Amino acid sequence: MGPASLASDWTNMPDIWGEGALFAFSGLDGETDTRSQFVATVGSAGYDLLFHTPERRLLKLRTADFGKVRIATGDVLISETDRGEIMMMYAAWHTLIGHLPGDGDVTLAFVDDGLENRNGLTMRTEILSDGGQLTITEDVGKGDVIALLLAADERSWALAFGTNAAEATDRAVDALLLDRHQVMKERLNLYAQLPVVRNPARARLLKKCLSVMKVNTLSAEASIGQMWSTPDRVPHRAMWLWDSVFHSFAMNRIHADTSWMFLKSVLETQLEDGMIPHMSRADGTVSSITQPPILAWGVWENFRFTKRWTDLSYALPRLELYMAWILTHRDNNQNGLLEWMIEGNPLCRSGESGMDNSPRFDEAAQLDAVDFSSYAAADMTYMSRIAEELGDHERSLLWSRRSAAMSASIHSKLWHEEDGFYYDLAMNGSMSKVKAVSGFMPMLLGDLQETRTERLLTMLHDPQHFGTPLPIPSTAVSEPTYSTDMWRGPVWISTNYLIITGLRKQGKEQEANKLAERTIDAVQSWYERHGVIFEYFDAEAKTSPLACSRKGPPLQQYDIRRKIDVIRDFHWSAALTACLLLDSQPKSG
Repeated sequence: MGPASLASDWTNMPDIWGEGALFAFSGLDGETDTRSQFVATVGSAGYDLLFHTPERRLLKLRTADFGKVRIATGDVLISETDRGEIMMMYAAWHTLIGHLPGDGDVTLAFVDDGLENRNGLTMRTEILSDGGQLTITEDVGKGDVIALLLAADERSWALAFGTNAAEATDRAVDALLLDRHQVMKERLNLYAQLPVVRNPARARLLKKCLSVMKVNTLSAEASIGQMWSTPDRVPHRAMWLWDSVFHSFAMNRIHADTSWMFLKSVLETQLEDGMIPHMSRADGTVSSITQPPILAWGVWENFRFTKRWTDLSYALPRLELYMAWILTHRDNNQNGLLEWMIEGNPLCRSGESGMDNSPRFDEAAQLDAVDFSSYAAADMTYMSRIAEELGDHERSLLWSRRSAAMSASIHSKLWHEEDGFYYDLAMNGSMSKVKAVSGFMPMLLGDLQETRTERLLTMLHDPQHFGTPLPIPSTAVSEPTYSTDMWRGPVWISTNYLIITGLRKQGKEQEANKLAERTIDAVQSWYERHGVIFEYFDAEAKTSPLACSRKGPPLQQYDIRRKIDVIRDFHWSAALTACLLLDSQPKSG
């Protein structure tokens, strides 16, 4: 069976080769290694791959005829040209194998990152006795070697990473002996496990979402004892708290045991005092701030799929310790509401909030935060459910009462009756009056009055505020600093998902479905143009994500080492879009 016929066995697969798309081996398929940084992104020409090792390499795959892409996932490429097919896939975290068409050419070179001292870089090419060609690129002294082995037939090739030339070469030689078709089946098998989506375009989008989820899943490594997830293999390369929960929501639908590992990996980073860092690396280093507390929600959702009480028993004491830390350390004025940590960096006043550069924080002042308080109150409700499920009625009642008390404080202190909206509260008791998407988060609470829900919907639909062509902007159009820069206007799939969840909780199913449809359509539209799933989107639906600002205007030439622009193949955008797609499917029976 040839590669073209194998591609035809897979219907409605992602088929766009887009600049910046991730291409790497998944922890769902075996061991990964974050230390090597042997992760590629799609280049700007041909079928190039840019490898983000400390000294970057560019694998150039060129054909006279670009051809027709049949499959383009995070670890497999098949494209048909007039002279044959291009085929490329990962055999292991350290090795790619591929096949070239009759007019194909593959080369490997260092990328000039503008460094003055490149004395540690060497490259050599030799013709082997069997007629094959071996190219070795080495970063001397750093244990960073990549070997490209082109077989004697000049059509089969392998690219391998190693800590020395012998290791890289041996891996490349071994890889050329593998059955490419079998390797491809192994990489693609997971797509067959997805629920059927009858609309071909949406089925393709769902598989692209799975591709992004897959490539951003890593294996146990060093301080992390099981599979874990990252927002993006490039540039972040670490595990983040609330991101991991959003990732777990979608993974529940595909492999709930893996979803639990995502959550457990975060819970295991808990410090002795109960704090859970917002970011952790495999080497054990962690950040000094936390992130939105939605872990209990994640644990409860996972339990709905696994029905494993042992997981609840493991998680509850850790969730309780974490919430106790939050209540102790993030309510400085002891008024029953929570304040995010404020940082000195004007481009990231509150990384802890997840809304780094929101105008909410422009004055660099502490605020009783409507979103922080709403997340915590909602999570305490989930903690109450977990305790009840475990038969501990006393603990369940404790967390239910604490949730109700915080929720009451939100409704009494953060609601502005004249505006019909929830705001943050300054420490002097005045409302901040910055209209941000955070003001809708009380919809996650169970005691929101119907009249206030209707007022929030009015604000949501008002074109002077949040009723943009693509809802829901992270900052209202009426705010003076509204723009395409991150949390100062663009739409995030995470906050849309939270509000969709809140609308359903308030019985507004039709509103939730409309917002879900518009969200899916936007992700799909930009994916079909660029082949990637973006971090966030212009609320006016005019500016491409490529041109949206990210703490400053984008570079003319995409280069995440010089400046991080809107991230591509962003995990939570893909995962939450997958949830919306699957939730939109007709229920059987």
